[in-house]
Amino acid sequence: MVRVRFAPSPTGYLHIGGARTALFNYLFARRHGGTFILRIEDTDQKRFQPEALAEIYESLKWLGLTWDEGPDVGGPAAPYVQSQRTAIYRQHAEQLLAEGKAYRCFCTPERLAQVREEQEKAKMQQGSGYDRHCRHLPAAETERQYESQQSHVIRFKIPLERTIAFSDIIRGPIQIRGELLDDFVLLKSDGFPTYHLANIVDDHLMGVTHVLRGDEWLTSTPRHILLYEAFGWEPPQFAHLPIILAPGGGKLSKRKGAASVLDYRQAGYLPDALFNFLALIGWNPGNDKEIMSREELCQRFSLEQISPKASVFDEKKLEWMNAEYMKMERHFSEILDIVKKDWEQKGYDKNGNYYENVLKLFIPRAKKITEISESGFSGYFFEDPIEFEKEKSEKYLTKEFLPILQQLVYELNQLSENDFTPNQIELVLKRIAQKKDIKIGEIIHPTRLALSGKSIGPGLFEMMAVLGKDVVLQRLGKIASKLK
Repeated sequence: MVRVRFAPSPTGYLHIGGARTALFNYLFARRHGGTFILRIEDTDQKRFQPEALAEIYESLKWLGLTWDEGPDVGGPAAPYVQSQRTAIYRQHAEQLLAEGKAYRCFCTPERLAQVREEQEKAKMQQGSGYDRHCRHLPAAETERQYESQQSHVIRFKIPLERTIAFSDIIRGPIQIRGELLDDFVLLKSDGFPTYHLANIVDDHLMGVTHVLRGDEWLTSTPRHILLYEAFGWEPPQFAHLPIILAPGGGKLSKRKGAASVLDYRQAGYLPDALFNFLALIGWNPGNDKEIMSREELCQRFSLEQISPKASVFDEKKLEWMNAEYMKMERHFSEILDIVKKDWEQKGYDKNGNYYENVLKLFIPRAKKITEISESGFSGYFFEDPIEFEKEKSEKYLTKEFLPILQQLVYELNQLSENDFTPNQIELVLKRIAQKKDIKIGEIIHPTRLALSGKSIGPGLFEMMAVLGKDVVLQRLGKIASKLK
């Protein structure tokens, strides 16, 4: 059975690249009826941030990436937090030492820095990294330094004569000569494992069958293959996901699309829209269809349809997709809760279905939820406009319009509250246009401006019906007084 894992490090927020990795693991597990595991890799204690861990949980849950096994839900391979598994890693590091596949390294940070500096000066293109100094220490010297409690790490002994070969599901066959790899650290001097050791041990003990991760880990895979061999374990299948580029090229950064997942929630995106959008970054479903439900994405997802080429994070496409999702009726209540809260925080207080009626007018016009509650977007539904578009006002709100405006006020006043509907309002404007022998647009444009201060917005007749008879007559009357 398929078992995959997403293993974030809580050293910062969950960015878009990490979210896409989690999503692909989730889709693959659901596609094959497998298990999606959440594992927290917190062995880098110097950079560990408790608030980052909380944000990772919240981000994944907001996106709907529910895990089957993990720190908060448990599972047969618990614990799922690496800092709670340190004894396991030490045991496996000691096993490799005993079998002569690893060694203790006593080199100080100063010596390692000197080695790096000398290699940089020599402009070494191959074989750079640790110079394997302690690999060749006599056994007696190693024992002496260990007994004297000399600070040290445990390094893996790379088989120098080997060629390491493996096949990546996305990228095909890959191979590298062992001599080009450095003897990497397995266990740090503080007793915590490195990513390489903890990752391999946990993936094996948790029964992970497929490792789906970012392509920045591709160069580490030969090391991991060697570790699997050293322990006598069957390695999982690997699939290294293509990098996501910023618009215009280059790596994603905080300024170029690499915001946290929760930043997108704050910016007014629906989780379903971001879920759908991320699924299509690097993966091609085999047709031109772009709007797909979670269920359909889970049914169609395939690793073989992931391109090895980098993909661009197209925020304009995300905005378009979010706008399409906002129009779906099933999201209306979710959007209403968010927008209503924003309106109320601005001091707007309305009764009945007023919030719902305003929202229905703006959903077809908005790309993000946050746009709707902005004062400059919908504020005139809650308070009289103070500013009017200067150029349009000079064009439409003139003394020549006053007789038409007065007639409009009179005829609208004849409508009862129950008849103050879009259809009846439209009939009134058409009747006046016919009487005055003018086009209806000559009434619509100035009327919209008088009511909202803006020259564009929702349909005028629907807007007037939502504002209500009293507000419409009060605002039109106010403009008429100014034009006299």
